[in-house]
Amino acid sequence: MTFEIYATCVIPISAFFASSLWFGNTAYLFISVAFIQMLKALMPVATFLMAVICGTDKLRCDLFLNMLLVSVGVVVSSYGEIHFNIVGTVYQVTGIFAEALRLVLTQVLLQKKGLTLNPVTSLYYIAPCSFVFLFVPWYLLEKPGMEVTQIQFNFWIFFSNALCALALNFSIFLVIGRTGAVTIRVAGVLKDWILITLSTIIFPESTITQLNIIGYAIALCGVVMYNYLKAKDARLTQTPVESIPDRAAKMTV
Repeated sequence: MTFEIYATCVIPISAFFASSLWFGNTAYLFISVAFIQMLKALMPVATFLMAVICGTDKLRCDLFLNMLLVSVGVVVSSYGEIHFNIVGTVYQVTGIFAEALRLVLTQVLLQKKGLTLNPVTSLYYIAPCSFVFLFVPWYLLEKPGMEVTQIQFNFWIFFSNALCALALNFSIFLVIGRTGAVTIRVAGVLKDWILITLSTIIFPESTITQLNIIGYAIALCGVVMYNYLKAKDARLTQTPVESIPDRAAKMTV
């Protein structure tokens, strides 16, 4: 870990990580949990665009049309939202693009820079820097309105929350190091469906309309098609490599 890599990779990753946490958590104050998960269907689109801009992926017509389908689905789902709030939506979308940049930069750090960082080492470098970036908006925006009497500390809730967040970060680094930034978002579709279902059961105000379901179904179709195209590309790149032993066996026969 040189100073150049720390300055060009670790600090930006930490900044975008902190931004995604702050904007994403603030959105919960304005919009429902179910609608937040529907907006998160934009994550593959944002990650693909950031990957193209950063040079880790190539712009292709079929993938672009696929991402356009996902975007249309999210727009339809947003139009059908009963408790639509523009402020919360802007917060969530901003957090999505910050998370996309973080994932792409993490892929650059793990794959393009030639580093062999395991998840613990990655968090060792990124977490303290992210704390510094999160401290700034807390001190300026949240601390003036906080009172000690308002804080109700429950050790088990905070401990279990932190443990889940730690396990999530470990799994994200493991997946990105072996696949790519977009794959981690495609794999999160099942998690989003589970969260939408549970949020409508636990929180009665998270009402889902028919347009919500139709829009998210359209977005899900786009995500599934993207996954299919990526799997097809992987098979095509593996075919020449796998055919070499077979060709050699035929020549010996």
